[in-house]
Amino acid sequence: MKITLDINDSLLANVKALAARQRISLTRLVEEGLQLRLHSPHVATKTGKRNIPVFKGRGGLVADLNPTSNKAVLDAADNNA
Repeated sequence: MKITLDINDSLLANVKALAARQRISLTRLVEEGLQLRLHSPHVATKTGKRNIPVFKGRGGLVADLNPTSNKAVLDAADNNA
């Protein structure tokens, strides 16, 4: 399918140069970019909610920290900064 897009001149120049370096068509490069965007975890789901990456650190909370107290968590963050 053919479409018309209004793309920033400098962005288009950079994209054309990248396509030339990779020896692929501009169409193929745009298609790949759209596929990546569609499969990105940051794209809104069917419910409209976004999948936001979550830090899965190790070690848990600092000893004696009350996780239900915003003040305690903020104070602990300030003390460890």
